[in-house]
Amino acid sequence: MKKFLLLLLFCHVSSPVKHSLKFFITVSSGVSNFPEYVGAAVVDELLTGDCDTNKNIVEPKQDWMKTILENNPQQLEFYTQRCFEVESIFFKATIDNFKQRFNQSGGVHILQRMVGCEWEDETGEVNGFMQFGYDGEDFLAFDLKTSTWIAAKPQAVIIKQRWDAEISRIKFNQNFFTEICPEWLKMYVDYGKSFLLRKGLPSLSLLQKSPSSPVSCHATGFYPDRAMMFWRKDGEELHEDVDHGEILPNHDGSFQMSVDLDLSSVPAEDWRRYDCVFHLSGVEDDIVTKLDKAEIRTNRENPSDRTILIAAGVAVLAVVVLAAATGFIFYKKKKAKLPLQCE
Repeated sequence: MKKFLLLLLFCHVSSPVKHSLKFFITVSSGVSNFPEYVGAAVVDELLTGDCDTNKNIVEPKQDWMKTILENNPQQLEFYTQRCFEVESIFFKATIDNFKQRFNQSGGVHILQRMVGCEWEDETGEVNGFMQFGYDGEDFLAFDLKTSTWIAAKPQAVIIKQRWDAEISRIKFNQNFFTEICPEWLKMYVDYGKSFLLRKGLPSLSLLQKSPSSPVSCHATGFYPDRAMMFWRKDGEELHEDVDHGEILPNHDGSFQMSVDLDLSSVPAEDWRRYDCVFHLSGVEDDIVTKLDKAEIRTNRENPSDRTILIAAGVAVLAVVVLAAATGFIFYKKKKAKLPLQCE
């Protein structure tokens, strides 16, 4: 009964769909082989278009976004101006301003901004947000309720005071968050509804790194991200020895998540009493996966595997020795790439 009520509560809370439109801006200084300005538009965590100062074009990433730009020339004109005229100039000046506040003259520096809105399709509630990050840390954020800026760093206080005094900037932000952004978001959702409002069930796998590691129930390929997954024993949801992972995006616009279960103190004969349950909002039937050792994908090896690995190792060693003797040895160095994160 407790589990049934929990599912009813989850379905009731999740039935209104909250959509989001986010714009990410990244401006860099001192970074070689990287555009000085990069912009991206994201709807419901799906990349819909981007631009940068190397390509000098606004490039839609979804067919329905391409249709929007074709049917609404003012949208394409707006993004083109923002990417290559208005905002690129503004942000280059802003990063120079931030560098002065930190007494920086050279080196690598990154300025980032995330701005956008959320809209709940049932209640009509909207919310706007704007955040600046500098060199990977929070710097400034706009509070829509008070129409003031919040400084996250002492160096941001002077900028906050100046921006708070710019009434035209404040009014533009208010209008963008409450009128322009929600209107665009509704249009984007309408054009892309066949994709954005779809229901996609995942494929589930049981994973375990080693015999002493927790068993992970992993779901990938589901959409939307309003989902939950849990372990249960004898039909009752477990809370102890369970670690819930975050819902993460996949490259194709779908999502993945996992939930780990520590079975170190559970006798092998009791494993059959456990199962993993995945629930997607708006879908009546859950996906239930029984805990079965035979179905677990793992890195541990059996004796026959070890024999094969040893034989393969000997063969590889012979190839390496032969290559060394003939002078054909090549080393590939993997260069670690530091991802840019939007704060």
